[in-house]
Amino acid sequence: MTPPDPDSVRQKLLADLQTLYEAGIQAVMPDRAIFHHVRRDGNLLHIGDRTYDLSRGRNYLIAFGKAAALMAEALESLIGDALTDGLAITKYGHTGQVKLQKTRLYEAGHPVPDEAGIRATREALRLAEKARKDDTVFVLISGGGSALLISPATGLTLQDKQKTTELLLRTGASIQEINTVRKHLSRVKGGQLARAIAPAQFCSLILSDVIGDPIEFIASGPTAPDTTTFRDVWNILERYQLRSRLPVSVRTYVQEGLAGKQPETPKPGDPVLKSGQNRIVGNLAQALQAVYDRARELGYNTLILTTELEGEARELAHVYAAMTADILKRGWPVSPPACILCGGEPTVTVRGSGLGGRSQELALALLPKIAGRQVTVFGAVGTDGTDGPTDAAGAHVDDASQRRAAQMGLNWLDYLQNNDSYHFFEQTGELIKTGPTQTNVMDMHILLVNSC
Repeated sequence: MTPPDPDSVRQKLLADLQTLYEAGIQAVMPDRAIFHHVRRDGNLLHIGDRTYDLSRGRNYLIAFGKAAALMAEALESLIGDALTDGLAITKYGHTGQVKLQKTRLYEAGHPVPDEAGIRATREALRLAEKARKDDTVFVLISGGGSALLISPATGLTLQDKQKTTELLLRTGASIQEINTVRKHLSRVKGGQLARAIAPAQFCSLILSDVIGDPIEFIASGPTAPDTTTFRDVWNILERYQLRSRLPVSVRTYVQEGLAGKQPETPKPGDPVLKSGQNRIVGNLAQALQAVYDRARELGYNTLILTTELEGEARELAHVYAAMTADILKRGWPVSPPACILCGGEPTVTVRGSGLGGRSQELALALLPKIAGRQVTVFGAVGTDGTDGPTDAAGAHVDDASQRRAAQMGLNWLDYLQNNDSYHFFEQTGELIKTGPTQTNVMDMHILLVNSC
């Protein structure tokens, strides 16, 4: 029997890769998440084990994040005429074709906040403060909300927040660390939106983009109790050697917080949080489960390893290279045709002047490590459709990628050292471009290994 042609097998794996990440994204679309968790029966809205009487008082909607537009459209369709007023803030280009009746839609900057975000958040706070005791505020939270819901603490400016955000993003700090700082430089994060809503009740429906789904860190937890303090902020700034590089006003504000001269965020047990609920309606586990099911249908021996992958993106390439070797040599942890699924949120410490994102950097670092092996394809994709400050969701590589790049005169190491993965893959044609997906549950990594 003639052995299968490696190029044909490789093309099949690449086609399957696209099918799989599309299945994952579809599983966590915001409208699907809302309709799965929210049910209306007359004037009663059932969410989990709680019921909200829409005729009791006024009903408001506040949405923010990359999935805000679709989440707002879905909930608005359920609340209907019972909705008094609504507002949604999303990233530029993430509005899609939504049709909103009573919800005002704003676009703003992400990951670095801008003046449009300031104006939109001002309107969100005005809406929150309208709510009275018998009213209900439905808060729709998704990834990206930290940058989009932006209201600097007293004495700080937008420029202060922009500079601080840019510094943190370039250090390789985790999202938990970044959001700890953000919460303490804000008037709305870390439970402070709930403070503005009180004494009305609130219900927050959350699409998680943080490892482990910790409510207090998703979009910096605007309706969740905050367990972090100014001391934690100071330690993070020291850990990444940022104290002397911060705007003077930010450093002074944190020092005043340490001395008790600036207010802390609401902590567990704070009365302003008792009248609300925070509920996760979508996360990375749901996305990877959908990929798992589809991969099994396609005939792959499939394994989900983790949804909590973190660490420096280029270092994680060693893990995927080792798994590929074990699959081909020993059939561990599954034998070919194999599909290994992981997800999470790696980080990148930016040292070069290039363009890229964590998914693209991971793929580029893996490229030489799978070169020349039996047919292997790897794809890393951001479920929101954007990877770093680029128009790509991620990138894919295979066992022949290095050879093809060399034929084009491209040295992968030069691009990796300059954090310029985007321009490398732009030339090789291996960028994954989905456009804004209007959802966001971190990154999916798909490793496909076949023997031929």
